[in-house]
Amino acid sequence: MTRFMHLLSGGAAQGLVNALKPSIEKTTDTQLSCTFGAVGLMKQKLLEGTSCDVVILTAALIEQLTASGHVLAGSARHLGPVKTGVAVKHGTPHPQVDTAEQLKAAMLAATGIYFPDPQLATAGIHFMKVLNGLGIAETVASKLRPFPNGNTAMNAMAACDDPHVIGCTQVTEILITPGVDLVANLPLEFELATMYTAGVRSTSTCAAQAQAMIDILTSAEHADLRAKGGFLPVV
Repeated sequence: MTRFMHLLSGGAAQGLVNALKPSIEKTTDTQLSCTFGAVGLMKQKLLEGTSCDVVILTAALIEQLTASGHVLAGSARHLGPVKTGVAVKHGTPHPQVDTAEQLKAAMLAATGIYFPDPQLATAGIHFMKVLNGLGIAETVASKLRPFPNGNTAMNAMAACDDPHVIGCTQVTEILITPGVDLVANLPLEFELATMYTAGVRSTSTCAAQAQAMIDILTSAEHADLRAKGGFLPVV
């Protein structure tokens, strides 16, 4: 009888998990069921009792959930920091976004701005702060195209017919989406590097397999895969 293992994860880890899913299932002798989305929404699902054995969220949220008893103490492992970047449709010109003024100009020139949930997604919350910091939040309000998470935002941007759109989300979500290109990380003054961390849910009925999955995701053996997918090394 097949044993299922359930994952709730921020969208930043989707590419890494999917790449290692066959190895995880073989090693743990389970069938992995995954739900990806904005970290705030994934936290809500966990607290509401959604079935889950492994959870991947920001390090800060995992620390909170460990303190509250929802994540098994001692189970957490860092996958690595993920920066937030700017994206355009594949094959379209890459704007200069190395400085605040260049980023401002690129956002003002775009006909649509794709990004994740500004209330529940790490990158979406930060991006709204960036627009406010640039002083253009109200000016570009009609161009904003928010989506539930970065993955859906990038896929929607890839599918649209307008070549003059731009997007902002975590680098990992840009890199795994066909049809969009990573232009660059946000300028230094707006830089966001978010540490993503995996932990075992305290009520998991397959805690050993869940920990084995986390060990695979964070192993030295897969350091190159994490780097290729947009995760920075854990230091």
